[in-house]
Amino acid sequence: MSTPLSSVPKRKPLPGVAATPEPITDSPSDLEKSTEPIIVAPAIATATATATQPALHHQAVWQLQLQSLKQKWNQYPAKKKRIALIALIASLALLALVIGLAVGLTKRHGKGSSDTNDSSENPTNTTSSNLPLPTSNGGPYTGDLTYYDPGLGSCGITSTDSENICAVSHVVFDAASISGNPNENPLCGLKLRIRRGERSVDVKVVDRCPGCSVDDLDVSSSVFEELGDLAEGRVLVDWSWLDKAPVAMG
Repeated sequence: MSTPLSSVPKRKPLPGVAATPEPITDSPSDLEKSTEPIIVAPAIATATATATQPALHHQAVWQLQLQSLKQKWNQYPAKKKRIALIALIASLALLALVIGLAVGLTKRHGKGSSDTNDSSENPTNTTSSNLPLPTSNGGPYTGDLTYYDPGLGSCGITSTDSENICAVSHVVFDAASISGNPNENPLCGLKLRIRRGERSVDVKVVDRCPGCSVDDLDVSSSVFEELGDLAEGRVLVDWSWLDKAPVAMG
C-alpha cells in the first residue's frame, strides 16, 4: 500500500535569508560605449561659407561671360578679327595723342604765364625769353654789355649776382638826377629789356656805371650768362626802356 503525496513533508526555507532581485546596473564602460557623440557645427564655418557665396557667384558669372565672349570671338572670320584689332589700336593711339596734346598745351600755357609774370612783375628772377624790344618808351639802343659783382648800389638798393639788375651809364644816370642824393634818382627801379640774338632779359636799374658809355649797360653775372658766355666779358646788345624814362637819349 502506497503512501499518499500529502504525507511527504515540504522543504522549509533557510531562516533569515530573503530572496531579493539583483538590480540591473550599467558600468561606466558600458555607458561610454552606448553614448553617441553630439557633433555641433562651428558657427564661424557657417558664417565664412555664407560670406564667400556672393564672391563665388560673381566669379562664376564673370567666367561665364568671358567664355561667351571667347566663343563669339572664335566665330568671327580672320578678316573681321584683323579689322577689329586695327580699329582698337587706332582708337588707343588717337586717345593717347589727344591726351598728349592736352598736357602739352597746359604746360605751354602755364610756362607762358610764368614767363610773363617773371619778366614784368618780378624782374629779379633770372629768366631769358624771346620778346621784342618796345619802342614807345625810348629805344632801341645798341651798346656794350658787361657784368659786375653787385652790392649796395647808387640807388640805395642792395642786390646780388643772382638778380635781374643793371647799372646804366653815369652819363644817363647823372642827366636824370634831380638832387644831390642819388637814391632819389628817378631812374632807380625802372625796367628795361636787353636783347641779343634770339634771347631777351628784363632787368631793373639799381646802380650807376662810371665806366660805361651812354648806351652801355653793366649787369649781374646771372643776366650776362642768359645772353652770352662769361668768358666773353663784353658783348654787343640792343635794349629798350620798358618804363617811361625821364631822360632823352640820342
